[in-house]
This record gives sequence, C-alpha cells and structure tokens, in this order.
Amino acid sequence: MVNHLGVAVVVVGVSLVAGMWGYEHYERLPWRDAFLNTAMLLGGMGPVNAPQTNGGKLFAGCYALYAGGVFLGVAGLLLAPLIHRIAHRLHWEGTLS
Repeated sequence: MVNHLGVAVVVVGVSLVAGMWGYEHYERLPWRDAFLNTAMLLGGMGPVNAPQTNGGKLFAGCYALYAGGVFLGVAGLLLAPLIHRIAHRLHWEGTLS
C-alpha cells in the first residue's frame, strides 16, 4: 500500500507543478493563485479564477480534463490494494462465469 501511495504522491505532485506552470504562463497568475486553481481542479472542485486569455482558456479546458483523469486514476490506485486485501480475506476467487 505504501508503494501505491508513493506513486500517487508523485503523480499528484507532477500534475500540481505542471498545472501551476500553465496558469502562471498562460494566465499570468501569481504562484499562489496558480496553486489554488490547480489544487482545486486536481481535487475535483473546479477552478477559482475564470480564464481571461484564449491560451488560458485552452489550457484550463485541457487541464480540467486531465485533472479529472488524474483524480479517478489516483483514487483507483489508492483503493486497489485495499479492495484486493478485502477480496483475499473473503476468499473471493474473482471468476464470475
């Protein structure tokens, strides 16, 4: 489970840095606002500041789609070992035929 947590932390960290760079580059937001927008998107909430530039709008849309995938992927990554352990404890074979 610790390995899965480590991978999840790295994925979220890289995604956070990439999102902050995008908001700073395209929207010229200070790093605190870029962090807030990026963290809210990665957490599944949505951006705080509405994009003003065309490049910012394209980045925000693409990053929102990416962040949704990361949210689901990290949730699956963190839940997989737990579900696997529960399945073993219940002696579930996993064949549904």
